[in-house]
Amino acid sequence: MDIKVDTIDFEKMDGLIPAIIQDAKSLKVLMLGFMNKEAYDKTLETGKVTFYSRTRKCIWTKGETSGNFLNVVSIKNDCDNDTLLIQVNPVGPVCHTGADTCWNEKNEANPLLFLSYLQDFINKRHEEMPEGSYTTSLFKDGINRMAQKVGEEALEAVIEATNGTNERLVYEGSDFLYHLIVLLTAKGLRIEDLAKELQVRHDPNWHKH
Repeated sequence: MDIKVDTIDFEKMDGLIPAIIQDAKSLKVLMLGFMNKEAYDKTLETGKVTFYSRTRKCIWTKGETSGNFLNVVSIKNDCDNDTLLIQVNPVGPVCHTGADTCWNEKNEANPLLFLSYLQDFINKRHEEMPEGSYTTSLFKDGINRMAQKVGEEALEAVIEATNGTNERLVYEGSDFLYHLIVLLTAKGLRIEDLAKELQVRHDPNWHKH
């Protein structure tokens, strides 16, 4: 667990603090619950979100009867030290109604979020350079070879676009994007830098330079 909490002001609301529960992967807000000091300590101890029930006047671990636990990934405190943001990996639906969230939303991650995850993963490979990793071998080959691979994969994507199938285009396009992220990483850049550039270009006042 990644815990970024210094002090918690349990006294502001008579011993309770709100805890916002967010999916660590999809970033969807799943539910809101309340914790007292005992519930918070048990959450830290077990790694599973535990709340205080204001109706039953007791602590309870989410999933203890249904099996739909909220496995803690990180905990952060807000600027006033009286509200927690807890990122979790949920097991099953979160709401007692059977819905994914307490707002009856589908908890589905936008696949584009995976690009940031992949960028972080490739960054880690660049830092640690583990043996036996294909990504490590690309970094060891140097910028020129990495750039060559990007060109090769781009050509293969073009061939599939003009003479192949959509399935093969997606496959080769994915190869191209992966090798491009590796090249960006080697140059000290991230895939988000390209997204920022495209965002700037989307402005109606943008002019090519």
